[in-house]
Amino acid sequence: MHWVKAESSDFGGNLPLPRSGHTAVNVGKSKLVFFGGFADKRFLDDVAVYDIENKLWYTPECTGNGSDGQVGPSPRAFHVAVAIDCHMFIFGGRSGNKRLGDFWMLDTDIWQWSELTSFGDLPSPREFSAASAIGNRRIIMYGGWDGKKWLSDVYILDTISLEWTELSVSGTVPSPRCGHSATMVEKRLLIFGGRGGGGPIMGDLWALKGLIEEENETPGWTQLRLPGQPPSARCGHTITSGGHNLLLFGGHGTGGWLSRYDIYHNDCIILDRVSVQWKRLPTNNEPPSPRAYHSMNCIGARYLLFGGFDGKSTFGDLWWLVPEDDPIAKRLQLTSNIPLESEPVMSSGGSPQSVLKEDQPEESSIIELQKRLGISISYTKSQVNLVDEMDDKELLELSSRFAGESLPTGDQITCIQALRDHWKKSPASSVQLQELGPLFRDYQRLIIHRLGSSISNSPSTPPIHLEQEVHRFFHLKSASQLRMDDIPNLLNEYKKLISN
Repeated sequence: MHWVKAESSDFGGNLPLPRSGHTAVNVGKSKLVFFGGFADKRFLDDVAVYDIENKLWYTPECTGNGSDGQVGPSPRAFHVAVAIDCHMFIFGGRSGNKRLGDFWMLDTDIWQWSELTSFGDLPSPREFSAASAIGNRRIIMYGGWDGKKWLSDVYILDTISLEWTELSVSGTVPSPRCGHSATMVEKRLLIFGGRGGGGPIMGDLWALKGLIEEENETPGWTQLRLPGQPPSARCGHTITSGGHNLLLFGGHGTGGWLSRYDIYHNDCIILDRVSVQWKRLPTNNEPPSPRAYHSMNCIGARYLLFGGFDGKSTFGDLWWLVPEDDPIAKRLQLTSNIPLESEPVMSSGGSPQSVLKEDQPEESSIIELQKRLGISISYTKSQVNLVDEMDDKELLELSSRFAGESLPTGDQITCIQALRDHWKKSPASSVQLQELGPLFRDYQRLIIHRLGSSISNSPSTPPIHLEQEVHRFFHLKSASQLRMDDIPNLLNEYKKLISN
């Protein structure tokens, strides 16, 4: 799969404003409907629509009449939204410091809001809940935060009778949580992650049975421990169903060993419904910025990412995640294959030439390194981040901040060396999140520099020290692909490179 940032030429109309905590639902195969969210310290109540067939964004003029005389729901974020047929159902969320418990339906054929009066076991007002459709009539909702406590209740709504039923579940149950995901897969509801009572962020996976009336199963939870590479603990992520896979992206977690600090993710993990295991989804280029409380929707074989929050910024960017044979991916490849005039290639006689034609093979130092290290995955030069240290803005900024007043910040080489000495002496538990990107790129640079030196000294014979060492993280695209338990090993390899 390829990440490609959307361009203005991909769409017509006016794109939605940046936001997080919004919802986005697929209404059939014809459109995506976005509602609400939070941005610039205010809650939103607008509706944005992406017309899939015409590749057009627009804002419909909605009508309606709520109990207080308003046309549609009040501004809110962190609510739930579920689409059934042409209707989008909205429940709860937060506006200001108030948790909401109102219930709305938007008819997307005529763009009319209706505030619904429901019956039965009414759920309490809440935010950060999660919901999914059961077939084409019922909605199931689990958990959330009511402003005082984390919730673990299960409610089922019949969208025809508008009756809520609280599901009584016996046996072992998941701990209360909010910010989790809820996805119906066949006859089961899958719950993953979330923030639990007392604040810990979780990475457990649960399945709830007994939701299909015809099956006559007793409702019950089962904790699933699947093989493969499971996602790290997180909340505010998305899980999107596409084909026989569930795709998990992003979310908010914590890192560190002694001091816990916030981490925002941008990794892609799939739950393969055929082999029933977790798998890392390989992507061949730089992913979007890490984020949580975004939206991710499946459009055929493509996924569309929008918005989110990373602890500092609210995003309004749109990204495609597409198969490698998709025209959007081919557009990216055409761009990356354009030769740069600033990259001369030496001819056999030693004089600079223009970049070689596309069909002429390039035996780069990276390919040579992969051979020597036994890396079987093929990466081109453009896929490995080879930015020079003097052009690595994050490294320069971090080294200047680290040097402070003890070193002349204008002497960039001295500052970088001071930062490297700091990493050489530091335990893994002290490495901060903002250091991982510069550290990882410097790790790759050191390997490339050592290879270049070894090739120039002995071009035909691989040096013994390179064959004996294992550089297990060299082939990764960015630090975002590192797991937390990779960091001590990465730092140990880095220290060996620095020492040599």
